[in-house]
Amino acid sequence: QEFPSPEEKPQFPGASAEFADRLEFIQPNVISGIPVYRVMDRQGHIVSRDGDPQLPQELVLKLYKTMTLLNTMDRILYESQRQGRISFYMTNYGEEGTHVGSAAALDDADLVFGQYREAGVLMYRGYPLDLFMAQCYGNTSDPGKGRQMPVHYGCRERNFVTISSPLATQIPQAVGAAYAIKRADANRAVICYFGEGAASEGDAHAGFNFAATLECPIVFFCRNNGYAISTPTSEQYRGDGIAARGPGYGLMSIRVDGNDVFAVYNATKEARRRAVAENQPFLIEAMTYRIGHHSTSDDSSAYRSVDEVNYWDKQDHPISRLRHYMLARSWWDEEQEKAWRKASRKMVMEAFEEAERKPKPNPQLLFSDVYQEMPPHLRRQRAALERHLQHYGEHYPLEHFEK
Repeated sequence: QEFPSPEEKPQFPGASAEFADRLEFIQPNVISGIPVYRVMDRQGHIVSRDGDPQLPQELVLKLYKTMTLLNTMDRILYESQRQGRISFYMTNYGEEGTHVGSAAALDDADLVFGQYREAGVLMYRGYPLDLFMAQCYGNTSDPGKGRQMPVHYGCRERNFVTISSPLATQIPQAVGAAYAIKRADANRAVICYFGEGAASEGDAHAGFNFAATLECPIVFFCRNNGYAISTPTSEQYRGDGIAARGPGYGLMSIRVDGNDVFAVYNATKEARRRAVAENQPFLIEAMTYRIGHHSTSDDSSAYRSVDEVNYWDKQDHPISRLRHYMLARSWWDEEQEKAWRKASRKMVMEAFEEAERKPKPNPQLLFSDVYQEMPPHLRRQRAALERHLQHYGEHYPLEHFEK
């Protein structure tokens, strides 16, 4: 029997491949597309019994109540910004299923790096309404002491890393945290959320590559909601979404129905389990739709139709899909729905009114929490501010600030 000599196979260290004698370029769309994993259809019917996570009624109710409470908070804070009470806000309409489905599949000790549209993850972990409101109002109860834009939440106790505005900066940071967890041999994972627009940033490339080569216990969770601010996916990339990029970086990848909370739960749970057990990164692309404007600085009617938005709002919404599932099992009814909607609005309004009554943090706090001992240049700046306010204080609303 003849064996081929080593010279007849490629010996290049950069790839695993065979030689070919035919000139042929790789087509970008060699398959019809990565399939979208789902558990239930738009009417809340389980498609395959094998995929049903069999979650207890208590947990399903928590998923539903978190999504609807988030929805109520969004409406009130959005209107608050429109009335000039806060400076900025971002809603989560249509993407609630990606939040709670993934949050429920994590361990409380797992570290969360969000982008800016993951408030439901923090809410699922028990972050109180009054702190959500305090952050958006930047009052004296705000853990960030009023120094962040609204919706830039953070909570050390709940392992939720504070949000920062620049897109995708959290991706390499999350990989670094995952590598540290691996080095410490801790039974934890990191989950890093981002949108499909952020996946076009260079930080995404760096993060994916480092995670794969360093074999880090991280779950990359991409919310593909169709638009990066005003740019539709058709103008963002030509490939098959974000999940298709995973194999090229060496990432285990899956595409899921982001409006199916059970599909998100199953995919995140298994990815998290294997990331910890095998020290390898996973990429989840959750297909969903951003029903609201990108933020209060955006008018989405300029780049998409009302009919398009109405379809996702009325026909394929994660909240209505889970409600159908619960109604079919007699776990929920119209009376409970009305009572919960009323009670949740009351809770949000009480937190809202309390946040609005509280003063803003003392202006001196602008200079704190950067250095253990304040350096001379910051002391000079603080003294300059004090002098300025002494001379021109009547031009500032100082009565709204803590003394």
